[in-house]
Amino acid sequence: MPLRLPDKLPAIELLKHENIFVMDDSRAHMQDIRPLRMVILNLMPLKITTETDLIRLLSNTPLQLEISFMKLKSHTPKNTPIEHMMMFYRDFEELRQKKFDGMIITGAPVEQMEFEDVSYWNEMQEIFAWARTHVYSTMYICWAAQAGLYFHYGIPKYPLEKKMFGIFPQRALQPQLPIFRGFDDLFQMPHSRHTEVHRDDILACKDLQLIAESPDSGVSMVMARGGREFFITGHLEYAPLTLDTEYRRDRGVRTDVELPQHYYIDDNPDKGPLVTWRAHANLMYSNWINYYVYQETPYDISQIR
Repeated sequence: MPLRLPDKLPAIELLKHENIFVMDDSRAHMQDIRPLRMVILNLMPLKITTETDLIRLLSNTPLQLEISFMKLKSHTPKNTPIEHMMMFYRDFEELRQKKFDGMIITGAPVEQMEFEDVSYWNEMQEIFAWARTHVYSTMYICWAAQAGLYFHYGIPKYPLEKKMFGIFPQRALQPQLPIFRGFDDLFQMPHSRHTEVHRDDILACKDLQLIAESPDSGVSMVMARGGREFFITGHLEYAPLTLDTEYRRDRGVRTDVELPQHYYIDDNPDKGPLVTWRAHANLMYSNWINYYVYQETPYDISQIR
């Protein structure tokens, strides 16, 4: 089954060129099936790019997914047309009475600030608490992973001496978990962050399971509540050129920008990236949807607690 998306969402046409089957609302209404209801809180500056990256991965499941996009009332994005936000996004207040089978909360460019200093932190806390009772399984990415671990479990974040930037090998610590079904012993994950969480803090919390890590990039995946919460410190959703775009953007405004590690062929930006994470990205999102959402969420969505 395809993804069910709002009519005219730009990602629909972009992904059709990649032979990815997506369906707009008009056509989906003709199918007699209960789709899984998914909501994405997109905090990234380039909304359309992030939408497309996530939808590309979610499209690999044979299940029909109905995707909604959430935005914050307390923050107005600067890099996405207001028309796009008004057409495809709804405030948390509009969605808070609804229940969802799954939720994704993305990273945000505020990781070097204290959580309490982020202008929309109060609203984020409301959403984190709401997700516990209105969403069956929630995936937190990058800054959202650090913020969710801090809010729910009191896990602090720590500044890095230099940016963690590049592609780093990860090892699954509990390879028997369904989230890792089909994974190799090592898998690659893009990272782009200035802060980290420490493994000792994770291991000291009895409610958390450290399920993947790297000797280079540290903690990468944490699970809680039997898979109702996943905290991913990297960016498996990144498209091939995302780190390249970030590197060239930052190099144009700063002099301390380093090459992303293990990313460019022969460490030469002119040769382009060597994509080493795409297969496991598709596997992880498909496994999450299948084993932690579809097979666990109540058929009567109102029964989510």
